Parts: sequence; structure tokens; C-alpha cells
Amino acid sequence: MKLKIVKSGFVLLLTALFVASCSKDDSSVTQDQSTDLTVEETQKSTDADATTDQVLFVVETAYAELEEEAGRAASLFSDCVTITVSIENEVTFVTLDFGLGCELQNGTIVSGKIHITYSPIQNGTRTINYSFEDFVINEKSVEGEGTIYRERYNASGNPQSTFHYNLLVTFSDGLTATLNGVRDREWIEGVGSGTWLDNVFLVTGHWNVQLSNGHSRSALVIEALRREATCHYFVSGVVKVTRNDVVGLLNFGDGTCDNLAVLTVNGEEHIITLHP
Repeated sequence: MKLKIVKSGFVLLLTALFVASCSKDDSSVTQDQSTDLTVEETQKSTDADATTDQVLFVVETAYAELEEEAGRAASLFSDCVTITVSIENEVTFVTLDFGLGCELQNGTIVSGKIHITYSPIQNGTRTINYSFEDFVINEKSVEGEGTIYRERYNASGNPQSTFHYNLLVTFSDGLTATLNGVRDREWIEGVGSGTWLDNVFLVTGHWNVQLSNGHSRSALVIEALRREATCHYFVSGVVKVTRNDVVGLLNFGDGTCDNLAVLTVNGEEHIITLHP
């Protein structure tokens, strides 16, 4: 990680929006009429929401490493990232420049820039703004912006970020996904260790995804989702997923890091294969 500091004038899911069905013998995948979904739309919604979770993780980790010494022992950001920090009239401006291509320590491939700005902490909290410039993550383009309400210590004594976001994700085939919502990420393990490897978060919130082909879904977390930084998937938690008038419960398991979840619709269970 290359860090430049300049002072003048005195910086996921989640994969919870996917519902798919498999044939009983796993030899083929077909549409499940009870969920009013197609395989292609399920895959695209899953990918779009996973991308959102990955992007928010990068933004939050960058802030925590700069302001809370979260990455002093081992940073998420490799040497191909240039981080520029400037301060003007007590406002901090951060640019993460990933160039034409950069692999982060967790294997995520990114390019382009992320811009982050924030003012001084007030009463233990801070509002952070973020936006994207020619930003691509794992071959998906991301546009848009959002804010983070950052609490250094919540009621449980843990750091917590409340994300508001409005993003446009573009896939390589030209399909787009508009995503907006609110996610609370409570940092419950690994605080102060100086490395991202042992970080664990609990995620709650609600969000929507709208594909350019007309497909849409909404989601509400009813049992907090557990995200471990070294796992690409949520390892536990339950999300209520709604598509038109059909409601399903998506269960991410018992704490095991795997790519499976169980969707229950009208009393029937469907095994879902998740994608990072």
C-alpha cells in the first residue's frame, strides 16, 4: 500500500437477494414457478448484491485502516493501491487509486478510484461520503454514491457503520442493476488487532435491486447475517426475500463457511448455490 498525505489550506449478502431452484437430481436447473424467478435473473441479482457487499467492505476497511489503525499489522490493501489523503478546512479527502488493475489481499480484483470524504468526529460519530470513478470490481462496473454514519462505539462498545447507498452495477453483457437500501454493519470481533483477517461483522438492514430487464426484488434481514472477513459468504442469518407477492425465507446456515443457503417458500425448501 502506498500512502501519500497532503495538507493544504489551514476519505455485502450480502448475497441475500437470490432465489433459485434445482432439479431433484441436480442434473439440470429449471425455473421454479412458486418463486416467480428465472435462473438468469436469480444469478444476476445475486451477483449484483454480492458486488454491493464487496464494495462497502472495501470502503469501510479503508476508513478504519486510516482513522482507527485497523490495518497496522496487516492491511487489506496491497502495494498496487495508491492512497492519497489531503486535509482542507478540517475536511479530509481520501482517494483510493487502484490503477488499471489491482488485487487486494483477499483476492478481490479492482481498478479505477474510490473517493471518500469526512469531517471531524462529533460526539463519537462521523458522517462519511463515498463515490466511484471508473471503478470496476471483479469485472463489474460500479457507479453511484452513498453515505456512512460511523459510530466508533455503539451501545455494545463496538464500531458500527450504517450505510445508505444508491449504486448502478453494470455486467459484462450490458445488463444493469440498480441497488439502494440501508445496511448496518456491527464489527463484533477483531477490533484493535491491526489486521483484517480476524474481522467479523453482523449485518442487518433492508434493500432493493432492480435489473434493467424489469426484474426486481426486496429483502429484509430478520436474523442478523454473520460475515467473517476470510469467507466470501455469509455464514449464518436469515433474510426475508420478496418478489412480487411471493415471500421466501433465505437461511445462510449454522456458521459454516460454504456456498449454500436454504430458501423456504410455502413450506418447501430449495437448496441455493451462492456466488462470491
